[in-house]
Parts: sequence; C-alpha cells; structure tokens
Amino acid sequence: MVGPEVPLADGIVDHFQGIGIPIFGPTKAAIQIESSKVFAKELMQKYGIPCARSASFSVFNEAKEYIQHQKPPVVVKADGLAAGKGVTVADSLPQALEALSRIMEASAFGAAGDRVVIEECLLGKEMSSFAFTDGNTVIPMVPACDYKPVFDGDQGPNTGGMGSYSPPYFYSPALAKTVLETILAPAVRAMNKESRPYKGVIYGGLMITAEGPKALEFNARFGDPESQVTLPRLKTDLVDILLAVINGSLDRIKVEWSEDACVGVVMASGGYPGSYKTGFPITGLGNLDKDIVVFQAGTKLGSEPEQVLTSGGRVLTVVAIGKTITEAREKVYSNVSRIHFEGCHYRKDIAKIKES
Repeated sequence: MVGPEVPLADGIVDHFQGIGIPIFGPTKAAIQIESSKVFAKELMQKYGIPCARSASFSVFNEAKEYIQHQKPPVVVKADGLAAGKGVTVADSLPQALEALSRIMEASAFGAAGDRVVIEECLLGKEMSSFAFTDGNTVIPMVPACDYKPVFDGDQGPNTGGMGSYSPPYFYSPALAKTVLETILAPAVRAMNKESRPYKGVIYGGLMITAEGPKALEFNARFGDPESQVTLPRLKTDLVDILLAVINGSLDRIKVEWSEDACVGVVMASGGYPGSYKTGFPITGLGNLDKDIVVFQAGTKLGSEPEQVLTSGGRVLTVVAIGKTITEAREKVYSNVSRIHFEGCHYRKDIAKIKES
C-alpha cells in the first residue's frame, strides 16, 4: 500500500504490477487526477462533475491578465504536486498576482508550477470525502474535515495539514448519497472512459455550497492527516479491502465503520511550513492515556535508549476517539499538552465546532 503521492506519480504501481507483486494504488496514468490540477479540472468539466469555474495557463502574462479581470477572492493553484502547499486563496488581486509570480516566475514549486489553474473561490463548508474503488465498484469511506492553514482561525500559509476530525458535524446520509452519485462515482467512470482505469482510494476535496457539493480537487491516496481520523473508525479488516480492490472483487466486501468520532491534532516544528530546525528530544510520549494513538511522522530514534527526536516539519499527529466530536476533542488536547519538544506549535482550534 503506497502512502505518499510522489512514488505513485513516479509509477511505482506500474513497476510492481510489471513484476507480479500485488500493490494497492492507482497507476501513473490514473494518478494524473491528483498530479495535474489542469488534467483534473478538464476532466471535471468534460464529464459534468460539479466544480468551480476556472481557467488554466502555461504563460505567466496570460495568467496575469486573466487575474486582473477577476473579482476577489481568487484561488491560484500550481498544476503539479507541491506537498499540499501549492494553493493560495487570495483575498485581493495583488495577493493573487504575488502568488502567481511565486509559482510561475520564482518557481517556488519547481516544474509543478509550469502551469497554473486560476479559479473562483467557492463559499461553503469544506470537507474531504473518500471512497475505495476497484475501477468498477465504488464504496464510500467515512468523511473528514482537515485544517490546512498553519495558525488558528485559518490564518497563515497552507501546510500539509495541521489536524482533522471525522465525521463532519454537517454530514448527512442525503449529502453522502449526493457526493457519491455526482462526484466520486462519476470521477471513476470518467477515468475509465479516458482509458485510465482507477483503482485504490479516490479522495475528493469538496466545498458544500448553497448549490450543493462541488469538487475542489482530487487526491489519489489516503489523505494526511485525514487518514489518521478515518481509518481508526474502520471496523472491516483493511487488508481484505485492499486485496479486493487489487483483485477487482470489491463488490463482495461489506465495509463497516464505527459510529464514534475521531479528532487528530498535528504537532509541528517551530517555523513550519517555512524553514525549521530538527533533532530536538520529544518528551511525554510515555505519559499519555492508553487509548490515545500517536502517529509519528517527522521523528527519528536518538542515541539514548527510547529517545525520540524531531526530524521533520509535521512531527506527530495525536489522535483520540470519543462518542462525540466534543469528547474526542477534549481528550486529544488533554494529551497533546503532555508532549513537548523545542519550538513545538500546534493549532488550538481543531474540531472546535458546534455540533448539531
């Protein structure tokens, strides 16, 4: 099972398939739905998948002129993979132009910024919706909400994700049905029609607007940090699901989920998502409640016994399960406060919502 998007985009699935080793994930042709926002947008427009009005450009001056005729807020997206940091929601045209210059002129994301998508800013409630698919059968997973900006109140630059919770308080069976029938299943069918059969997890970043759900983008994998709050709710054996996807027998699997809520908080290095230092000891990991799960991402072992050091930007995701979002939130922050490392910062408002 492949986690990151870069090995998928490099064709690791094609390679394993070529030497006869079972592997879970989309092929290099299929991951275009994530690795190229231009491709994904054109796919959505061609097959009538609800999405934001947009235009794509490969020439800076043409993109600049287009932005100058838009009404803010405007969304500027690098075409390629940018570790979750290639999207800017600009509240003013100067901010949009600065983002465009950073992507296309300063090459902040390398070749990923050779093309851009400029789109209208959709208003509503943002969420992430997932499904398992073997290319024919599409089975929804439980949804989640994630927090991209680095600071409380959705302030500051975008990150790879500072936390998440599941399920969204506003999600309903009717909305789930609409998302499946108008976005997730049509995307899988569209990829088949484009001769890019899609197998794995398909992940739609959605905005629930007054007109209904619309797709912001697609990812070709389990989300991060969303997977840390969705997979703990999975009751069916994950390996059975993965093999059914690989073997094309997903229609014979019953996927079941816990009714509990799950909240995850990312603890990051000082300076992230900009430059940061690493190698600091992490304390408190042995002082947590027994039912707390800590996913270690940017960590490494130190020279002393059981010593854990920071080694990345997003260091840990601390996850708690509860009967309600409020219960899980209180539990996770109680435990986050027991963990320490130099420069540590995290958002204090993950899952701070009014449940209804």
